[in-house]
Amino acid sequence: MELVFDYYNYPIVPVKFRYRERRTPVIEALLDSGGDFIVIPKPIATYLGLKLGKSGDVDTAGGKTYLFKTYVDMVVGRKDKCSYYPNKEIYVSNRDDIPVLLGRNPVFEDYEIIFRRYKKQLILKPINITLQNSYPEGF
Repeated sequence: MELVFDYYNYPIVPVKFRYRERRTPVIEALLDSGGDFIVIPKPIATYLGLKLGKSGDVDTAGGKTYLFKTYVDMVVGRKDKCSYYPNKEIYVSNRDDIPVLLGRNPVFEDYEIIFRRYKKQLILKPINITLQNSYPEGF
């Protein structure tokens, strides 16, 4: 079993986030091979009511930004096939002009990533994680 997504100009993966009773709709996240971790823009953190810890400045492809560390439940994939990450460490950018970025931790550690450009597919083949047949309760 694997996750298969349409691939056109960018590697986009559907994700959802949950914190306590708040949850996001499905968000298109950019698979970021140059990033070390998951980064979300501040408006999503505000919507979820996340508690933000201090982290620091980092250099990104878009310039310098300040990140805050926090924890959130996350699913990667669609309702009928997904992986669940409870209490996942993520970072919140103080900028609101960036997409959700999925860095190497956890995606590149948990999946073999295959780009089938000729079929316009992005495939995530699990190697360190088990896929679920539905979203966990509360998503």
